[in-house]
Amino acid sequence: MARNVKISILGRKNAISVDVKFGYDNAVNKMIESLAKEVEKVLPEKPDFIVLPEACDRPANLHARDRNEYFINRGARVLDFYRVIAINNNCNIAYSTIRQVPDGSFRNSIILINRKGKIDGIYNKNHVVETERMYGNIYCGKNIPIIECDFGKIGCAICFDLNFEPIRAKYEKERPEIIVFSSNYHGSIMQNYWAYSCRSYFVSAFGHGESTIVSPVGETIGRSSSYFSYFTKTINLDYALAHLDFNGKRLWNMKQKYGHGVTIHDPGHLGAVLITSEINGISAMEMVREFQVELLDDYFKRSLEFHENNRAEDYPEQYV
Repeated sequence: MARNVKISILGRKNAISVDVKFGYDNAVNKMIESLAKEVEKVLPEKPDFIVLPEACDRPANLHARDRNEYFINRGARVLDFYRVIAINNNCNIAYSTIRQVPDGSFRNSIILINRKGKIDGIYNKNHVVETERMYGNIYCGKNIPIIECDFGKIGCAICFDLNFEPIRAKYEKERPEIIVFSSNYHGSIMQNYWAYSCRSYFVSAFGHGESTIVSPVGETIGRSSSYFSYFTKTINLDYALAHLDFNGKRLWNMKQKYGHGVTIHDPGHLGAVLITSEINGISAMEMVREFQVELLDDYFKRSLEFHENNRAEDYPEQYV
């Protein structure tokens, strides 16, 4: 029923540097000042959700040993800064950071802060690069949580994670509505593949270039530009996916009844469409059931069963 979520993505053209010769406290203050200037760029949009790039408060100019000393002295000060932003602006924030855990080691994490400044959940990067472990004492996370936020179900991935199957396979099974990708690596076609295979919106905050939003049919629908490293886009989480096979008349009838109250978007070349409800009172899934539209996953499952029941002998080449 038109579950619209306004998302602001803050990429970063130039990483932030600090000077520690005046002490780490002063360096943290300078970092918070820089981060405040960044987030102010999107606050006039009144977003529901702000997504930040990987390790957004990691100084660019410090060596690993000095970085860890910086993180220890920083503590929760930047987290508390974003908590205040979330409360004062009635928004959720995906804060990506390096944090120290009780055993003294570090994790590369996304912390999901809600509108009340509370933490809805934390994802720890499952696939760290070897240099993160060697020089930063950062260990791989073990869990792949689906985090419930007030606007929907969230899955997360960080940078190098995008190259490995276990996280994507879990999201393909559990279907988060949004996958948050905080990164200093773009991912190229993997962004589109993850979005389509998981039937999720893929929201990327990239620290060194183009940030993007990809729809559940694998289509890039929002991006930052060469001039602005930030942008805002509204997405509708009341959606369903259907294949065009056998659904043509049903989709036509749906559109005839609901008109502008339903969007049936064809990205082209895929054979699948994205159905979104644009009105209150009836959801996309209720429309699907009303017109007996076969969902994409149901069609593929039925097709696999058909294939297994209709296999025949593969004859060798001499019979050709």
